Amino acid sequence: MVGKFPAEDPASRASGAGMRLYLREVSFYREVARTVDISTPRPIYANINPENHDFTLILEDLGPARAGDQLEGCSVEDAATALLEAAALHAPRWGDESLARIEWLNPAQGESSQQILGTLPMVVVAFKDRYQGQLEPECAALLDRLPAAVAAMQAGSDAPITLQHADFRLDNILFDIQGGARRMGTLDWQTITLGPALTDVSYFLSAGLSPETRRDHERDLVGLYHAELQQRGVRDYPLEAAWRDYQRFAVHGVLMGVFSAMAVERTERGDALFLKMTRGGCLQALDHGTFEMWI
Repeated sequence: MVGKFPAEDPASRASGAGMRLYLREVSFYREVARTVDISTPRPIYANINPENHDFTLILEDLGPARAGDQLEGCSVEDAATALLEAAALHAPRWGDESLARIEWLNPAQGESSQQILGTLPMVVVAFKDRYQGQLEPECAALLDRLPAAVAAMQAGSDAPITLQHADFRLDNILFDIQGGARRMGTLDWQTITLGPALTDVSYFLSAGLSPETRRDHERDLVGLYHAELQQRGVRDYPLEAAWRDYQRFAVHGVLMGVFSAMAVERTERGDALFLKMTRGGCLQALDHGTFEMWI
């Protein structure tokens, strides 16, 4: 078994409680996990005190397994596996209108979106100050446009809505779980929300593959993901729409790199991680003209 509990660091704990991250993860295991096909640990015990946000998760151990490493990156083959699993999350609840009635899941019913929008300009300034000179000038310049792009993205789009992991990256993934019994297991459901599915796909590829490898393989990988959606019953969503959504929701990768860096306790690995994530997201957005699609 594996146990998961609130963070000991006061800043991380306050962030987890204030943005309802702990509530989301416990509720995912209690209410939603069984309704999708993505492989996750089986919950043995999941409970939270809504007054102080103390929580306890006791989960099935997925070992032995091969852990994903965000700093190391992954092969194209592992990326393909991850996108097949992403489709197993997205397809079963694709366009499911009942999801909007789940209060803890709906970002429009919470304060997290407004918190992010309200603090993002200051977060960008703090991020650029902390990592001054460590990003390419074109990436640093793009960060100044991030608050406006995120505001436009959160205002809504015509993309189909489904369950979205929202932090779908290698550090939250185990490959060849339980000695190869299953191809992959996905962890850390604190960011589960409603949103466009291709956000997870775009974010994973920007953060998990080198920019060069992503450029060479992203069209094929998005095509593989789209074919799996269709195999799982998703209709009226052509490949052209999936590719467009892949391009425009690349904003999320930049946001996650910047915002996460300033929301948790600072560490040496964290600095390297968030710089890599932010650079990957920025280069992806620049490659596709992502911000011009919003602002």
